[in-house]
Amino acid sequence: MPFTFPRPRTALLCGLLLCATLINYMDRQALSSLATRISGELGLTNQDYGSLERAFGLAFATGSLAFGFLADAVSVRWLYPAVLVAWSAMGIVTGFAKTYDDLFYCRMFLGFFEAGHWPCAMQTIRRSLKDEDRGLGNSVLQSGASIGAIVTPIIIQLMIPLGSDGEPSQEPGLWRLPFIVFGGIGFAWATGWMATVRRRDLQQAAEVEETQQIGLLADLLRLLKTGKFWTLLLVVIAINTSWQIFRGWLPKLLQEGRGYKENVALSFTSGYYIATDAGCIAAGLATKWLATRGVSVFNSRRITYTVSSLCCASIVLLPWTPSGTPLLMLWLLAGAGALGVFPCYYSFVQSLSERHPAKIFGILSFCAWLTTSPLQKIFGTWIDSMIAANVSLPFDRMMVAVGILPLIAAIPLWLLWREKPQPTEKTS
Repeated sequence: MPFTFPRPRTALLCGLLLCATLINYMDRQALSSLATRISGELGLTNQDYGSLERAFGLAFATGSLAFGFLADAVSVRWLYPAVLVAWSAMGIVTGFAKTYDDLFYCRMFLGFFEAGHWPCAMQTIRRSLKDEDRGLGNSVLQSGASIGAIVTPIIIQLMIPLGSDGEPSQEPGLWRLPFIVFGGIGFAWATGWMATVRRRDLQQAAEVEETQQIGLLADLLRLLKTGKFWTLLLVVIAINTSWQIFRGWLPKLLQEGRGYKENVALSFTSGYYIATDAGCIAAGLATKWLATRGVSVFNSRRITYTVSSLCCASIVLLPWTPSGTPLLMLWLLAGAGALGVFPCYYSFVQSLSERHPAKIFGILSFCAWLTTSPLQKIFGTWIDSMIAANVSLPFDRMMVAVGILPLIAAIPLWLLWREKPQPTEKTS
């Protein structure tokens, strides 16, 4: 199988998906990038911050389920820009929050509407890319998360003026403008989507002949009898937990746990997300390359997932890694692996159900976020208690615990999921 690139029209769609993910993460990452500043201004504890992340996650779980069903029932050409405008509006409103309660409800509704991005994107990729190209397409989609996280700290640094001492000004309220600007970008994307995406771009037939009109309940019951659904449930819980804990708490770890100044921590964070983007793209290219070398499409994804999870698990060295270059190198490796597992997971889900991919994705995401989200508040409470007890490196300890989860999930991926035999050509 030769290595081929998608058609220009398909490349345009992938570019729009990348930009949507970028905007998604700019709106999401603004809070964690400014967490220390906002916590100080509004008097929030780590437990309060964990509660905000928990509210976001639980709402995201609910939105994943709701929009998973909608994406299979309603044209994503209309649904996609609608949810993007909705979450962008909530991002703008966040810039006007005055109290913890204001932030709580803004994050909750932001999480609900942001969840609509992923089922819409999954449906778009499934309808516009061949099976062997979906791994690369998913990596382009997911790389928007790291690109958004890369540019977010940079833009924030440009928006916050320097004080007389050459350090970022601590004037109250300077954190508000980034939320408003990031939210406004989403409205521009929605306009571009409606102007360029045609109905026929999203009406391509699936590669597998769908002669049996299977209902959702029957399809789900069929999947529940196999190890595939349960394997992917374990996988998504594991990878979502490690990625979301890394995303939400890395800036606090750097500033409050390792003593970095805000501008240095933001630059460090940008470097981390450059590595996550590289890992994501590398995962997509690796699956494509392995498939061209005679490895089955499924095994190419499984191998790539395992290698990525090993990179993520390298974070177990964190408590023994000194600040500075060694710390950055370790986070670069762990970050590349933490995001590199996602394109593989998306491809697994897209091959799981031909009739109801968005619904199945929504159900899996709902379960994952329902599990991950309560950990955010637990993490914050645990951090506060360790700080009160003068325990060293409290942030590092939880990072180690969650960093090994994707590797653990690789075990059932190899043991419980059997590759479907490829049909052989009949000879006349």
